[in-house]
Amino acid sequence: MNATLSELKPSAAPLIEIRELSKAYVRGKQKVEVLHHIDLDVAEGDFLALMGPSGSGKTTLLNLIGGLDTPSGGSITVGGKRIDRMKAGELARWRAANVGFIFQFYNLMPMLSAQRNVELPLLLTKLSRSERRQRAAIALKLVGLEDRASHKPAELSGGQQQRVAIARAIVSDPALLVCDEPTGDLDRESAEEVLGLLRLLNREHGKTIIMVTHDPKAAEFAHHVLHLDKGTLVEQATA
Repeated sequence: MNATLSELKPSAAPLIEIRELSKAYVRGKQKVEVLHHIDLDVAEGDFLALMGPSGSGKTTLLNLIGGLDTPSGGSITVGGKRIDRMKAGELARWRAANVGFIFQFYNLMPMLSAQRNVELPLLLTKLSRSERRQRAAIALKLVGLEDRASHKPAELSGGQQQRVAIARAIVSDPALLVCDEPTGDLDRESAEEVLGLLRLLNREHGKTIIMVTHDPKAAEFAHHVLHLDKGTLVEQATA
């Protein structure tokens, strides 16, 4: 990652192509179908919000797109690669190189500084210690926390902790950010700051963003809103 990250232009070609996607889980003797034959294209540089009632399949769809889970049927192509066909090791390497994850709860290591937390995804790379520190410093500067690099999570507000989590998500310069309720644990002011940062990453740094949210105000930051109900795509509209 360079000092400005990669600046990409949105294109007409889909970054993500999903066809006939289904997902079911087995709980005891019961088969629970979560997603039913989803078709979806997401263009490179898009900012998509996923909305719907609890249990509608939003997070399941997000996890499948991010390679955290595998489908029961159908295909998922991201950047021209069929991730549904990848074995576990290959999928883990693909995730590390291509996807940044942002969750409702920040999942920061409490005993590590902001700088060290941001460096964590780089520990499995061949980068030197100085190169890891440099990249982490760039990511923290981008989220406006360069002056909090030495602070531990307990010394930061909720909004600041989420911005550290965003810096960690972008430190390897992934093309895709998947966000599961990124403002769900924040007050309105902090939520607006985080959403503004996501919009900046989308508009100025070309990140494709898919965000699950229950908050209509958060969804307004996206280019498009996709609604799921009982595992089925029921509506897609411009935000």
